[in-house]
Order: sequence, then C-alpha cells, then structure tokens
Amino acid sequence: MKKLLLILFVFCAINIQAQIERVEPAFWWVGMKNTQLQLLIHGTEICNRNVEINYPGIHVVKVNRACSPNYLFVNLTIDAKVAKAGKFNITLKQPQKEDLKFEYELKNRRQGSAERIGFSSADVIYLLMPDRFANGNPNNDNIESQPEKADRSFDSGRHGGDIKGIQDHLDYIKELGATAIWCTPVQENNYKKYSYHGYAISDYSKIDPRFGSNDEYSAFVEASHQKGLKVIMDMVSNHCGIWSWWMNDLPFEDWIHQWPSMTYTTHKASTIKDTHAANVDKKLFIDGWFDTSMPDMNQKNAYFMTYFIQNSIWWIESSNLDGIRMDTYQYNDKDAMAQWSKAIMNEYPKFNIVGEISLPQTVDIAFWQRNSVNQQNFNSELPSVMDFVLQRALLTCFNEHGKPWEDVGMNKLYNIIASDYLYPDVNNLLVFAENHDTQQLNFTCKNNLEKFKMAMSFLMTTRGIPQIYYGTEIGMGGNKDKGDGAIRQDFPGGWPGDSINAFNPTGRTEIQKNYFDFMSKLLNWRKNKAVIHTGLLTHYTPENDVYVYFRYNEKEKIMVIMNNNETDQTLKTERFAENLNGVTTGKDLMSGKLYELSTSILVPKETTLILEFPSK
Repeated sequence: MKKLLLILFVFCAINIQAQIERVEPAFWWVGMKNTQLQLLIHGTEICNRNVEINYPGIHVVKVNRACSPNYLFVNLTIDAKVAKAGKFNITLKQPQKEDLKFEYELKNRRQGSAERIGFSSADVIYLLMPDRFANGNPNNDNIESQPEKADRSFDSGRHGGDIKGIQDHLDYIKELGATAIWCTPVQENNYKKYSYHGYAISDYSKIDPRFGSNDEYSAFVEASHQKGLKVIMDMVSNHCGIWSWWMNDLPFEDWIHQWPSMTYTTHKASTIKDTHAANVDKKLFIDGWFDTSMPDMNQKNAYFMTYFIQNSIWWIESSNLDGIRMDTYQYNDKDAMAQWSKAIMNEYPKFNIVGEISLPQTVDIAFWQRNSVNQQNFNSELPSVMDFVLQRALLTCFNEHGKPWEDVGMNKLYNIIASDYLYPDVNNLLVFAENHDTQQLNFTCKNNLEKFKMAMSFLMTTRGIPQIYYGTEIGMGGNKDKGDGAIRQDFPGGWPGDSINAFNPTGRTEIQKNYFDFMSKLLNWRKNKAVIHTGLLTHYTPENDVYVYFRYNEKEKIMVIMNNNETDQTLKTERFAENLNGVTTGKDLMSGKLYELSTSILVPKETTLILEFPSK
C-alpha cells in the first residue's frame, strides 16, 4: 500500500494572492476562567506574517509557525479585568506585502454559564441517531457540497433525519419520561458513503448541513431546555474523517498518526494499564487507525490538544450544552485526555462528561473514572464512564438459569453490583442495555415483553444514570448480526408517508402501546425519586434465580424483587428484616397491588416488583 497522505504540505505559488480561509475558534468569550486562547489561522502563505491586535485587554503572547506555510497558531491572553465584549480587527502583517485583516469577536457569557448543571443520576438519557429518528426538513436531505445523498432504501446510507425532526418531537421524548437527549455526532461528515453515523468528522466546528446549521442546533438545545430536557453532545477526539478540511494541508506532520502503510489499531486496550506491556503494543493500540476512512489524531501534539479543548468548550458555551459523551475514550492518549477532561471541568465544575470505555471487566472500566485507585497513580479526571459490563449482562441474564454459584441469570447482575467497590463514584456510571453499536435488547429477549420489563425495571432502579436507545420504548430491536443498519432503524412515523406513526398515541400498534405505556409510567415515576437517584443500595444474594435489593435514604425506601423464573416463587421475608425494619406491606408501582410482607411474598413468574413503602 502506498504511503498514507502522499502530500503532507501544500505549498501555494508565490503569485497566488494571500487570504484568510479559516479562523478557529470562530469567536470567544470574556469572563472565562482560563484567560489563554489559541487561534488557529489558516490561509495561503501566511506563515511569515506578524500578528497585531489593538484592543483593550487582548495581548498577543506568541505567534507560532507550523510546518505548513498556510497556518499560524496565535497565543492570546484575555485580561479578565480589562477586556470587554466586542468586535475588533486582527491584522497579519508582512513587509512588502498587503496587510491581511479579519474581524474577531468576544462575546458576553450567558448568565450562570459557568455554574451549568450537567446530567446526573437524576436523569434518564434518550439516545438517538439523528439520521434515523425523524425527517423534519426534506429540503436538506441532499446538499450540493456534500457527496453522499439521501437513499432511504439503503440501510447504510443517509435517510434524511435531521435536527428539526428531533425538535419536532421533543414532546414525545418528554411524554416518555426521559430528561436528557444524547444524539450521535451532528458535526459535518463529508464522506462519499456511510456518513450517516457521524463518527468520521470532517469539520469539528460545523453542524452537518444535512442535519441543519449551527444556529439550528443551538435553537434545538434551547427548545429542549424549555421542555425540561438536557442535551448531551457526542464528540470524537480519537479520529477524524479522511475528508476533513485539514487532510490536504496538515499543519504538522504529526497532527495525525502516520504509518508507512495502513496500520489498524489492535483494539488491545489492556496494554494501557498493563505494567508488563511492550511499548510497541501500546503504540499499535493508541496510534493505529480505526479504519481507512478515520485518520487517528495525535493528542500528544500540543497544538491539536489545545485546539480540541477549545473546540469542546466552544460547543458547550455557544450551544449551551449540558454534557459531553466522548467516543472511543480509551483509544486516545490517556494523559492528554486527562488534560482535556480537567480543562472542561475546571471551566464548568458542575458539568458532566461520560467516556465510552468498552472494556470487558469492571476493574478495567473503573480505572478510567476520576479518582480511581490504581498502581500507575493515574487520574483520568473523567467524571463518568459507561458500564459495558452491566450492559452485556442485561442482554443475556434473563435467558439464563443456573446453580447459585454460577455466574448466570440473576447471579450475574448481583456479581456486577458486588464489584462496585472498584468505582470511585457509582452514582455517576452510565448504565444501559443497548446502544447504536450493540446487539439489541428486544432481539435477545425474543420480543418477550415481560423480560423487557424486567430489564428496564432493573435499569431504572439500580445505581447510576440510565440510558435507553430510541425505539426500544415501542418494542424496536434488530439483530446486529445482520449489520449495523438492522440496529439503526428508522423510527416509525418520522418520515412522511410512514404507515405507522409511533410518535402519536393513536398511531401506535397494540404492541407498541404496551411497551410505551410501561416505559412512560416507569420513567415518569423515576423523575422525582431521590431515593433512586442517590439512595444507598443493599442487595441480597439471589436464591432460586430471584434477586432482591433495596434503595433507601433517610426519608424513603424501595424494595425491588426480580423473579427470573418461569414459575411463581414464594420468598420468606424474614431474610430481609434488616431493610424491612418492621414494614409489613408494600405497594407495587406498576400494578398498584398491595403485598403483605409479614411472613412471605408470592412473586409472579418473570416479573419485577417495585415495592414502595410509606415515607417517613
């Protein structure tokens, strides 16, 4: 294979008139805690120019040349006591050449911006793929500047869903009972095919025009906030898209990881914390590419890392975000990402970030949560991680039965929760049964509504921040073995002419209604249950594949009983005396039935009881 990136630098002919083509970040704010700002300026033959700014409180600290002649990285200081919001000129000067000028703006921050509250265990996150959720504006399905056009007949093509489609159905999400929305990436993916998923970003500062515009995205966030819904942006630091604007003119050769020939990552994440790992294996994992279409970014390049930190803060501040989900977190340079997380949390102490840590064991995932204890004395500064161990268990445990000492069925859930001592903050774990990359719950449950109810009841009452995947709440669920398109289906009713409109209560099938009504009741109940959000958890070792646990605080107590058997089970309640503490009756959330607990309780087959007791 030929060496990647045959041309590393594009040297413009001297007779081409110099011009400014791009400045990032496009604007900034006064009043940020970090008073330093790095401007990336891209234009033809600008590398030998000096930079002048004549604006009170703005000082040029250093002008840094790149390897390409078409970049300048300008370090500024913004004096918090002097600088005011406003527009001013930045001039690039070079002897015997015409000055280049562009206007830059400092804005005022929103009131209370630094104190924004991120997502938490009080939330339920609704994950959706914009291209597959709803098409609110058919006029942006095909954009001249974007090579891939809409083709709904192709399950790996673009289908036309967009930001307006999401905004049009905020009431549906609110009715369901979710309190936060996580969209897969909405930034531009200017690729010839398979661009719908969003994970090959070609412009980190621009919403893909087939989804909408930057202004439309900000309006969507504002509309969500008005409905009481938070918004989490999906970001990607590990890789960009092969058609990213900088790929034909890299500022530095090491802006990305380059190899003599195409070199894939080994996906051996264990090498990162393996004290015996060879350096060559660590390098192959970290620096290898995900795919030929996804160049691997070099977080060790200080200019890139500053660029990415600022880009993340720029989106938070400009769009008023409530959280970030960072893709493929463990594939990045861990020290650089700790720097990124710390920079954001310093600016927004009450914010939240969750990293995708798709590892097989609890001890592996816990390593990546902020303040974890480990032999390397490494602190990721990452507040939240995704509990993939629990996710994998939820897809299988309801189809399993075994001996008390076997790690199957309810024992599997018990054993995972029993490992919580490894996490510094169990309430800040993202817990889920499925997402856009995994096998689907309704498929593995074989569309058994009762098993689905058990899984969701557990998810909504255990520790952590529950996340559900769009369509699950109406019984959707494909087979990943048939390809990603099977698990990224169009939401019924999101396109004109759909035969079923599941957004509308009257348009749902009877099966869809049964799923939705259950989920809506469960999620809306959870909204105001502090005992579930932050209460303590005591659980009991499963017997006869029945798992019992309590959530409790000083004011309230909830008892959860999961019967994973195909027959009814009778439990003697004396065993739970330390948590019942004299309580003799409990009312089931879903059925409203009152259960007597003085001596025993009969639990129906394949059922989860969520028993509430009178508040103190």
